[in-house]
Amino acid sequence: MGQKIHAFMFPWFAFGHMTPYLHLANKLAEKGHRVTFLLPKKAQKQLEDQNLFPHGIVFHPLTIPHVDGLPSGAETASDIPISLVKFLSIAMDLTRDQVEAAILSLRPDLILFDLAHWVPEMAKAHKVKSMLYNVVSATSIAHDLVPGGELGVPPPGYPSSKALYRKHDAHALLTFSGFYKRFYHRLTTGLMNSDFISIRKCEEIEGKFCDYIERQYQKKVLLTGPMLPEPDKSKPLEDRWSHWLNGFGQGSAVFCALGSQITLEKDQFQELCLGIELTCLPFFLAVTPPKGAKTTQEGFKERVKDRGVVWGEWVQQPLILAHPSVGFLNTRLMTEELEDSVEVERVETGWFSKESLSVAITSVMDQDSEI
Repeated sequence: MGQKIHAFMFPWFAFGHMTPYLHLANKLAEKGHRVTFLLPKKAQKQLEDQNLFPHGIVFHPLTIPHVDGLPSGAETASDIPISLVKFLSIAMDLTRDQVEAAILSLRPDLILFDLAHWVPEMAKAHKVKSMLYNVVSATSIAHDLVPGGELGVPPPGYPSSKALYRKHDAHALLTFSGFYKRFYHRLTTGLMNSDFISIRKCEEIEGKFCDYIERQYQKKVLLTGPMLPEPDKSKPLEDRWSHWLNGFGQGSAVFCALGSQITLEKDQFQELCLGIELTCLPFFLAVTPPKGAKTTQEGFKERVKDRGVVWGEWVQQPLILAHPSVGFLNTRLMTEELEDSVEVERVETGWFSKESLSVAITSVMDQDSEI
């Protein structure tokens, strides 16, 4: 079956990165390869049940050093607001000695990483190959992260006239300019210095962007496909959510999730809630509410109590999406590039109204719609 390898995995300390890495680790272990997974101690507890091959995948917990500005006990991005992520990235850099000690002790053949831009240099010093494994959109790399490019500006030869930043995207980039610049430096450095690039995408959807990245960086880009996990029948959807979703017809419910690192301003959050309410459809809104602010307008909970859930904590998203009653999911890539969804109308600042949101959702969910 070919030569077996020992791979290190060292993803960014966010579950949106660590979980896809673990999905890939399961696939590698299934084929007989060994994986050592480097991660914060706290994260290990939350990921252990997703390790399908405990004899082939060994968690190697790291001690997260104290960093001024990082709250005590914070080890992952889900522990902090996005404004404090810079301190978590410093803490990750300070684990370098622990990572190097593990390399010297365990002698891997390959190390996969994403935001720890110093990994290729360290790996090369110890005759270990390095691979930047990107778990987000290939389009984002092609648009922003080619050598000599400028953040937010499409580079020459960019292979799409649709997957571009608009005015409201530029406004968002300006709002988080410090955050994006730090990650821009980390990713471009890693992309340039790694031996290989791998992306969790498939040729059919983002092939032209992957080919473009390969030409720009002059190195092989390997595609893993979406790396979807096998359904875990031993851990069904929580009873409260299963029971609630069972009360609605097939394909009738709206599921909206923005990710744990996205926190809307109070007014936009409330507009989101009101817009979904206007559809008169059952809905599950999984979004981190604004801190220090009343999350919904007076009377909202009473009006939607039988058909709406607003939840600010972790949920079993794959199992919710697999439920027969869910018929709508928010996304972006399919809107511009695949022309397979409807875009919510927004103004230059990115603001969307409850009316525009309701119209977009209804146009998709209406059984008589041509969409």
